[in-house]
Amino acid sequence: MESVPGGLDLGPADLRAGTFFVNAPPATVWGRCIDGPRTIRPHCETMAVFSIEAERESIADRFLTEGMDIMRKHRRNGRPRRNGQTRRTFLRRAGAASIGPWIVPESVFGADGRPAPSNRITLGFIGVGMMGRGHLHRFVQYPEVDVLAVCDVDRWRREDARATVERTYGEQRRAGTFRGCHAYNDLRELLARPDIDAVVIATGDRWHATATVLAAKAGKDIYCEKPASLTIAEARAMIDTVRRYGRVFQTGLQQRSAREFRLACQLVRDGALGKVQFVYVHFPGTSGEVDLPAEPVPDGLDWDLWLGPAPWRPFNSRFHHYGRPHRVVPWDFCRDFGGGNLTSNAVHAFDVVQWGLGMDDSGPTEIIPPQAGPYADLTYKYANGVLVQVVNRRLDRRRNVVPDGWDEITSIQPFGALFVGERGWIHVGRNGFLESFPADIVTNYPARYSHAIAVADHHHNWLEAIRTRRRPACDVAIGCRSTIVSHLGCIAYWTGRTLKWDPAAETFPDDDEANRMRRRAMRQPWSV
Repeated sequence: MESVPGGLDLGPADLRAGTFFVNAPPATVWGRCIDGPRTIRPHCETMAVFSIEAERESIADRFLTEGMDIMRKHRRNGRPRRNGQTRRTFLRRAGAASIGPWIVPESVFGADGRPAPSNRITLGFIGVGMMGRGHLHRFVQYPEVDVLAVCDVDRWRREDARATVERTYGEQRRAGTFRGCHAYNDLRELLARPDIDAVVIATGDRWHATATVLAAKAGKDIYCEKPASLTIAEARAMIDTVRRYGRVFQTGLQQRSAREFRLACQLVRDGALGKVQFVYVHFPGTSGEVDLPAEPVPDGLDWDLWLGPAPWRPFNSRFHHYGRPHRVVPWDFCRDFGGGNLTSNAVHAFDVVQWGLGMDDSGPTEIIPPQAGPYADLTYKYANGVLVQVVNRRLDRRRNVVPDGWDEITSIQPFGALFVGERGWIHVGRNGFLESFPADIVTNYPARYSHAIAVADHHHNWLEAIRTRRRPACDVAIGCRSTIVSHLGCIAYWTGRTLKWDPAAETFPDDDEANRMRRRAMRQPWSV
């Protein structure tokens, strides 16, 4: 096949009367099937248009061939022809079929206001807790998407997700055009479906890498919630696998698609502050070892699959509340499952830091936990001399360098960052928050707006990347490197000492203890 416009199983017999074409202004893409049937599924915003004459001749060909085969079979078996059927009458009826009206539902060609089915991206959802449900409620509203399946080890959640899809599509679509949404307990069953183009992974951190590797190997494009991984080694495996299988991967660090963050980071990179000296972010603290008592596993929860690659431990409702979720990441206080504030929340801010400093291909070179001194807050040093500090909400002159023009009662924006340079500072946060000192540093101030718009923009950036096969705003390498910054802070806390880091080699030079913490054993049969 010389091009891939369609969404049907097509072979030479289907196109015997000529070529098919896709209307793709300003150019027209032509293709001809040259080697046997195959499934063709495009990712473009154009509508597949097929030559009606070619399709009619194809129908007549199959009608004639299959019908004559039946007649010959009957003749061999000595059965009489029914209803006076002869070769002549058969040909006459076949000809009538080829020139008669060919009625196709309007939805096949997008006449219901949605793209034609062949131009929609089909999705499966893996994990439909609080974050997964939020994504699902948005994606089912996008006309260029079809959600075909959901997966969760919590029966209430997967049935609730399935009901959401079926209710929404049932209301949106004409009767008979929606065939239902499948619900799975095991992600491997969902990934085995050839009709799913891409998956949204919103499980706990412990599953992100394994689900990503399995999805990439199954030929799916991926949207994965933050943090990208549970460990540094998993992050590297994700990058390598996504690249090897040529998949499109978007990390759920949606501030990459937010206008205020784009402007702030562009200003910092363009030198509006002069040399950057400090960056302050919020959400200190990591996870620890816990030992909670065993509780009965709720009926409808597959606890073994919930744990997945993580070490086995007994169920406790603090890890997972069966049914409607009460919190986004209830498990992150436990080191087996997450990294606490640094990986659940501060990772958003670290992504902004990496972006603003132009360090998407690199990272810090030294990590200093509070217990090691000389700084009272977790501190990262970059090779260019910039210090990044994770503070508890506000700056304090007894602990931090407070820049001119800064009011100490001002809180650092959650998930945002305060960049401080020789010429002033820029403070950026969600919902269009953007301030500077002096005030004229920011001259093209975006209006305040809902962060929900940035989330939708991030989704559409991923969908567009799937269609164009380009890298999205927060590609796997970008998202994984920002996540690694979080992991470095966790390891510094856990060792209690200053660590040196080589961001190119992704190792702690001459530090066996810290290097061992880059990875964790995975429970069988799971791996990356």
